Amino acid sequence: MLTETRAKRIKTSDKPLADGTVVGLRLLPGTMNGRGKWQLRFTSPETGARRDMGFGVYPDVSILSARERASEARKQIAAGIDPIEEAERQQDEAACAVRIPTFEEAAKSVFEEHKASWSNGKHVDQWINTLTTYAFPMIGQRNVDTLKPADFANVIRPIWSSRAETARRVKQRCHAVMKWCWGKEYVQGNPVDMVDMLLPKQSASARVSIHHPAMPWRILPQFMQEIVRAGDDVTRHLLEFTILTAARSGEARGMVWNEVDLSTATWIVPAHRMKAKAVHRVPLSSRAVELLEKRRTLAKHPKLVFPSPRGAVLTDMALTKFLRTHKAVSDVPGRVATAHGFRSSFRDWASETGVARDVAERALAHTIRNAVEAAYHRTDLLEQRRSVMEVWAAHVTGAAAGEDVVALVGRA
Repeated sequence: MLTETRAKRIKTSDKPLADGTVVGLRLLPGTMNGRGKWQLRFTSPETGARRDMGFGVYPDVSILSARERASEARKQIAAGIDPIEEAERQQDEAACAVRIPTFEEAAKSVFEEHKASWSNGKHVDQWINTLTTYAFPMIGQRNVDTLKPADFANVIRPIWSSRAETARRVKQRCHAVMKWCWGKEYVQGNPVDMVDMLLPKQSASARVSIHHPAMPWRILPQFMQEIVRAGDDVTRHLLEFTILTAARSGEARGMVWNEVDLSTATWIVPAHRMKAKAVHRVPLSSRAVELLEKRRTLAKHPKLVFPSPRGAVLTDMALTKFLRTHKAVSDVPGRVATAHGFRSSFRDWASETGVARDVAERALAHTIRNAVEAAYHRTDLLEQRRSVMEVWAAHVTGAAAGEDVVALVGRA
């Protein structure tokens, strides 16, 4: 049996020293006297080949430790297992083991993977900020496979009734994160799908607030005359143009002169600036053309039609602040009308004045969700929309024949 005294005297010129306790265990001489390498020689029960298994360097690995490890290997061999192959299998399994991320880690991964495809800069910031504010403090450090529907309900419940729109966005973004986790096989389903069952029914006012507050179309003429057309600053011009064209404010804010053809009274918005990623032709009413001609004399910018005083694209807060300052009446009690809400004003006007649904939907550049229906609609109805937008302009400017101007009840 190999002793400590004999092991310490091993020389580089010596032959391997058999342990004598565990079959096949031996100490091979190293590159220096007094040092050696532990080795177990055995026949693989899986392949029948001779194999040498190392256990480290003596004296770093003591005789006792080497014997214990060799004994465990011999037990595996007796059970028909090749200890070297088994060790490699365990290493592979450890390397392949899935590390379950926390909710915050998963959310940030989803954000990084998708933010490049989001064209709206405000949306990019809001997406992660809402989760940072409402979700991360409560569930951010929890592994996603431990999260239940009740956990997400607890995140949303404090704002479910008081801030319905924010609650909807938080829920939507939590759902997107957990859907990604499901796809990555970190979880076996999406617990956010069950959240509504755990929350109280929202009040009617809360449900209404989810939509963009819109100014009732009948009171638009007076708001336009008294407020919007009361000056020639860029914010007023932008707001009027947005209303006249029923465009999204972001499309109008980023408008450049080479998108406009005043000779044909048409604004062509390129696909990359549209929500649906498709080119959108906008027929310009005579008032819209007049407004653009005025902008050309006032803007003094080589590209932007509605530049900020600093020569950049106006932020969406420019319109929001303007509408708040002038207490623009909306269809939601206690809420100010939003710039996006004027699209709803146009849609309501179109419905109540007999404008064909297809024409109104194309004016708003809405995507046809029904694939069969979409396949048969291959025209954007530009000329039909042109006459509609002229009538709409006549209405909002108060120029329509026999127009009854409705008082802005409640406006300060």
